[in-house]
Amino acid sequence: MTKLHELEIIRPDWAAPVGAAVTTRNGGLSQDGYAGLNLADHVGDVAVTVQQNRSLLQQALSLKCMPVWLLQVHGSDVVCADEVDGAVAADAAWTAQPHTVCTVLTADCLPVLFCDRAGTRVAAAHAGWRGLCAGVLENTLDSFSQAGIAATDIMVWLGPAIGPDVYEVDRPVRDAFLRRDREFATAFAASRAGHWRFDIYAAARHVLARRGVTDVSGGGFCTYTEPRFFSYRREPVCGRQATLIWISNW
Repeated sequence: MTKLHELEIIRPDWAAPVGAAVTTRNGGLSQDGYAGLNLADHVGDVAVTVQQNRSLLQQALSLKCMPVWLLQVHGSDVVCADEVDGAVAADAAWTAQPHTVCTVLTADCLPVLFCDRAGTRVAAAHAGWRGLCAGVLENTLDSFSQAGIAATDIMVWLGPAIGPDVYEVDRPVRDAFLRRDREFATAFAASRAGHWRFDIYAAARHVLARRGVTDVSGGGFCTYTEPRFFSYRREPVCGRQATLIWISNW
């Protein structure tokens, strides 16, 4: 972890041959509930300030191009980031081009980074419980298999999300997962009547393992209990952090 241009940047703890980073709320120009480095333009923050924050991020990471920002809808659609022009509704993006930065915004949902071992293809996915249950990770993996990349050649990193000790969900959420696969039951721990603590990291690992992905790292953060992150459950009026990945042979 380093501070670049007064922004706190987390570097994923994996040996992937690509560029990747996660922002925190530390640094940036936003005020009030968005205080710090809010990078989302849909949460009520001042639009000019968000654009300034995005420019600071681009400068801090020495990116040649502005990250590709998706219109995230808690779904399972995956797009080619090179073809994104304007507000495109999707929750994951991939690229095989060095100049493109795949990016997702989160504030408790799980950001997931993907790359192949050769560093020729990367992707980023936004996996809240709805998207995870709907298959956003599987669809992102399909963008690799369609390019002839085997699951055993894919590396995955799980970024900052709400932790299992504080993420409580109700019966409809649990039932939605169990209808897909009874083995998701291991990701839920009973809390109070009709409610369970949900380990979104464990659920993601289950999906990846089921698809044959064995190189999975990350998953040690909690956006709710770590103040350096934005958390919608902790503060409904809040900003969003970004998780980014790019092919690094600039």
